[in-house]
Amino acid sequence: MTVRTRIAPSPTGDPHVGTAYIALFNLCFARQQGGQFILRIEDTDRLRSTAESEQMILDSLRWLGLEWDEGPDVGGPHGPYRQSERGDIYVEYARQLLDAGHAFKCYRTSEELDALREERKAAGQHLALKPDDLALPEEEVARREREGWPHVVRMKVPTDGTCVVEDMLRGTIEVDWAQVDAQILLKSDGMPTYHLANVVDDHLMGITHVLRGEEWINSAPKHQLLYEYFGWPMPALCHMPLLRNPDKSKLSKRKNPTSINYYRRMGFLPQAVANYLGRMGWSMPDEREKFTLDEMMAHFDIQRVSLGGPVFDLQKLTWLNGLYIREDLDDDALLEALKTWAFNDAYVREILPQVRPRVETLSEVMPLAGHFFSGLPSIDEDSFAQVKLERESLLKLLQFLVWRFEAVPAWNKEALLGEVKALSAHFELKMKDFLAPVFIAITGSSSSTSVMDAMAILGSDMTRARLRHAIEVLGGVSKKQTKRFEKEFREL
Repeated sequence: MTVRTRIAPSPTGDPHVGTAYIALFNLCFARQQGGQFILRIEDTDRLRSTAESEQMILDSLRWLGLEWDEGPDVGGPHGPYRQSERGDIYVEYARQLLDAGHAFKCYRTSEELDALREERKAAGQHLALKPDDLALPEEEVARREREGWPHVVRMKVPTDGTCVVEDMLRGTIEVDWAQVDAQILLKSDGMPTYHLANVVDDHLMGITHVLRGEEWINSAPKHQLLYEYFGWPMPALCHMPLLRNPDKSKLSKRKNPTSINYYRRMGFLPQAVANYLGRMGWSMPDEREKFTLDEMMAHFDIQRVSLGGPVFDLQKLTWLNGLYIREDLDDDALLEALKTWAFNDAYVREILPQVRPRVETLSEVMPLAGHFFSGLPSIDEDSFAQVKLERESLLKLLQFLVWRFEAVPAWNKEALLGEVKALSAHFELKMKDFLAPVFIAITGSSSSTSVMDAMAILGSDMTRARLRHAIEVLGGVSKKQTKRFEKEFREL
């Protein structure tokens, strides 16, 4: 048997370090076994999936040195490798489940579903909805079908008993069927959910081992049941421990930068980041901290993965990156790294139109454009002394901008300007006054190049990181403030 693993990221935002972490371990497991590693794009979320995000995923994984044998950009015998291009396949397999009585059409409205869940909650029952809970009288189903009501396809699941799942790291896992709902397999728009597409694609693409995050443990019974319904052998499952913040909470962008693009833009070396991700819950046989990707693949043993939540410590990554710079890069290599990082023609040409109209000598360029070649600005509370806003209003402005920017599908000046205009109107501020604190947060100065152009050039990850940094130096947003801010933000 040829070992085949896969990574299946969703192109709905910035490329996450968690995606790279799981991809790295899938690649190493496959290579150590002499097998193949596949990349598949799970883009069934039509509203949030973008081609721009997909390209960032491909670029960031390749930047780390991770290469796949099959995928949307390299092809392969099991394509297409984008789920949005495999719709007819999922419809056919959903029909098979319906015909075999393993699935059913559900015409329940969202309001009816909410009411059902509230009834179960009030009765102290599990919130998982079963086929019997969702059933409508036959004449009502016929009426809704006749009138063309939207419907989804749901799988049938047992009402009681225990599902036993075997895991490569955790051994036997038992999940009470009472906690498993009648999962939607095909949405009302005809697109599959993760659960149907994941099982169908893994089978058709010959995936033998599924290494994924432990957040998918509760979905394992649904997937195992689908394999049984189809009569297919199930791949071996391995649920990897989640990356954690230093306080042991789940890694999140509120406490740690989570985008690979951020680390790339900050000047971390790809080999250092890959090395550090490899240390997340795993160790070399000789326990050394520093090792190459090739060395990790050669010595990889999945049983050396520790189930204790690995801590993603930015200080430790920075230390390791420093080792690589000092020990692995001579002057020529360091110069090339600097050119690749920021001092290259493509990036500098984006910046030149911003500085040329503002300088009279070349020596003025770097002070004016320094924020394009740095990480987080050196700012403190006093940096915002001239901003004519109360502290809470200032924090709210910056926080709202972060949240708005997180939802921007295509990062360009026009899109950002639209968000800024909407928020300045909400805060009843002139654009100049609204942008004053943003200017400081992004450039570290009250006078520099256009802040709108700067954000467009710096990119989404660095822009949001600098806004969050400004929020932190201003004291941060408390839990009570967060609740107030979220409520007002939802009403925008």
